[in-house]
Parts: sequence; structure tokens; C-alpha cells
Amino acid sequence: MTYLVTGGAGFIGSHLVDTLLRRGEQVVCVENFTSYYDPGRKRSNLAWAMEQPGFKLAEVDIREAEGLKAVFEHHRPTHVAHLAAMPGPRPSIADPALYTAVNVGGSVNMLELARRHEVQRFLLASTSSVYGRTDKIPFQESDSTDRPLSPYAATKKGAEVLAYTFHSLYAIPLSVVRFFTVYGPRGRPDMTPYLFVDKMVRNEPITLFNGGEQLFRDYTYVDDIVAGVIAALDNASGYEIFNLGNSQPVELKHFVNLLEQITGYPAQIEARPLPATEPTITFSNTDKAGRLLGFESSINIEEGLARFWAWYRAEILPTINQS
Repeated sequence: MTYLVTGGAGFIGSHLVDTLLRRGEQVVCVENFTSYYDPGRKRSNLAWAMEQPGFKLAEVDIREAEGLKAVFEHHRPTHVAHLAAMPGPRPSIADPALYTAVNVGGSVNMLELARRHEVQRFLLASTSSVYGRTDKIPFQESDSTDRPLSPYAATKKGAEVLAYTFHSLYAIPLSVVRFFTVYGPRGRPDMTPYLFVDKMVRNEPITLFNGGEQLFRDYTYVDDIVAGVIAALDNASGYEIFNLGNSQPVELKHFVNLLEQITGYPAQIEARPLPATEPTITFSNTDKAGRLLGFESSINIEEGLARFWAWYRAEILPTINQS
């Protein structure tokens, strides 16, 4: 089997690549090393993978149909995990055209090539952001997702709908996985755990919407997410949507308190109103993933943050101390 992973040098993608390689798969990583954050960070994520004989790196932008076509023709992937996307609700407001081109247009390119090359299984990474702001808790896959709060969420919803269309037309076995607030080692610098710890270490204030009160997020450790992704990819049949989350929302104020306890650094808080892009809670119902995929989140927030801090202390903190 040959697994093609788009966004394979990113946070979740690099963990997926490593896990597939460890179980003996051939893996092709499609990555364009965008400047959304330091490309050097992404290259370091692939350091171990680059030494493995079953790994290939294709530096291609998913918007470039011809470049992608060459990758498919050369490597003939049997399975596709499409994780590449422009991330983040708030940044998407500044450039909705870019988000549409990457998250929708790039996904169409991937789906079309998967169809032409008769890929056996296709997985599309989506997000809990598609649920928007809702009073229906916890979020279930059958809930309405027609009122996204940001261009990012809207483009991910658009990709989901297009994925269904390709399945309907061409019978591609396809899984959509909606991620809930993923965290862990290699986390992006714009994501809450990294952003908060970085500010705390540098003795800089962190922004807490609503002061962190009555604001809950379903933090899910990256290893649990990767296990769910692989299960959804390998067992794709028909068209299915799965929530992948920890199903134990954590109040943001408590999250910061945990970071203070684990790191030993105090947090300086700047309270601000909740922006229109943000729901007050994310909360996954993962019964379907548990029933059909055997998915179960096993890493609690205390253990997960301790692991994240150990990685940050080893990989990032020395570079701060040297500056």
C-alpha cells in the first residue's frame, strides 16, 4: 500500500506520516512549506521520516493540478489522507479568497486525481468549526452545519460537500473526520497551547476571551487524533463523517491554570470580548467513531499538556534562551 498524505510536514500530518512509516507503509508526503509559519519548523517535523526508506517528499502546492498529477502518476497511491489546508478561523477573515482557493480548490484537485487514479480509500480532514455556534450539545455528525462563523469553517464545509459529490458520482470510499482542538508536540505556533506557553515563558501577556470563563474547548491529544484518522482511512466504505474528539470540554481558565502548574510559569491575562468567529463551546459526540472505528480518546488533558511541555522544553525553549 502507498499512502499519500497532503500537509504531511504539518502538526497532525507529520505525526500521521511517522505512524504510517512505523507500521511499514510506503508514504508520500505532499507539502508546499507555506510561510503561514516558519517552514523550518515543518522540515524539522520530517527529520525522522526523511531517514526512512519508505518515505518520499513531493514539494507541491495542492492548488497546482499539474504538479499533483505528476505525483499521482509517479507514486500511484492506494490511500489518500488529505490534511492540507489554510488553517484558523480568525486569519481567514483577512483573506477569504486564499482560503477558498486552497481549502476548496485544492480539495477538488485531490478528489479529481483520486477519482482518475482509482484510489482505494480517501480521507478528508475537516473541523469542529463547521458546527458554528449552537445550543445543541454535544455536537453530532447529523447536526446542521449550515451556519459557519468564518470563511475557514465555510471552506471546510464546502470541501465536505464536494467530497460527498465525488463519492456519489464515482463511488469513492470516503471518510470525513472533524477534528476537535488538537494539541500536542509539534503544535503550530498560532494554536492555543503553544501560543500561551510561549507568551508565559517570555513573560508576555496572553489574551483570554471572556477572561477564560464560560468558554470551553474539547482539547484532543494528537496521538488520539492520528489513531482515529488511520482507522477512518483504512475502513472507509461509502461516505461517512466522524467526530474525533476527547468529549471532555475544558474551560479555558482551567486550561491556563493547568499550564501554570505544569510549566511553573505564571500567566499574565488580558481579557477581551469573544470575537464573532468563536463559539462558546466545542464538545464532540464520538459514539459513531467508537462504534464504527473503535475510536476512543485515551490521553487526558493533564497528561497531554505535560507531554506538550516536555516537547516544548526540549525543542523550543533552548532557542528562546539563546536569543
